[in-house]
Amino acid sequence: MSDEHFRDPLVSADRVVKVYNGGGQKSAAVRGVSLEARRGELILLLGPSGSGKTTLLTLMAGLCRPTEGRVSLFGRNLEEYGRAELQRVRARRMGFVFQTFLLLDSLTAQENVEIVLRFNGCLKAERCERALGLLRDLGIGSLAGKFPAALSQGQKQRVAVARAIANDAELILADEPTGSLETSQGIAIIRLLHALAKDRDKCVIVASHDLRLADYADRILRLEDGRVESGDVRPTRPGRL
Repeated sequence: MSDEHFRDPLVSADRVVKVYNGGGQKSAAVRGVSLEARRGELILLLGPSGSGKTTLLTLMAGLCRPTEGRVSLFGRNLEEYGRAELQRVRARRMGFVFQTFLLLDSLTAQENVEIVLRFNGCLKAERCERALGLLRDLGIGSLAGKFPAALSQGQKQRVAVARAIANDAELILADEPTGSLETSQGIAIIRLLHALAKDRDKCVIVASHDLRLADYADRILRLEDGRVESGDVRPTRPGRL
């Protein structure tokens, strides 16, 4: 067994259940799921719409609390965090990538990356240098001054990835990051996320229905109706930024 297995998980879920109440009826989105995620691995939560994968991702981000079970984030029970402390942890140690990018249209690509660093107190010169460096690493340095409206879908997602890692996040959570992209663009993005795990020792968790991503995952949890139907471990392809 590799040494990686003995690393402490950055995030874990222990028999987690999440029940929503709506219209007087209860609906279980996640049903008894357990998971541990460590540095250096990319985990794929694979399943169709409504399978519970996005809810599980939201639970691990601390954006909602489990109805039953336990979520631990950076070695502490989620229940131990106050709201302000949890917000600081998300800002400083976590990065998020979304299907719809969530870029600010009034800011350039570089400014969209810089905004994360600004919230973390970085000086202007440092923000500028780091943001531009990340965009260059992701192959879009020449587009730093462009606004989102002038970027392709794939370019927007690269900006979103740069923003997610701008604060040197240890844990990156990606919700359907290839859902709005063409095949070649989607593969490029998952390779970038894979390289972050392998080359930069990050923990990356991706929720998706996209079977194309399976070849790049260290572990795959297949979800159906809020339950883990199967899980497996597989070697991943090499990928570099």
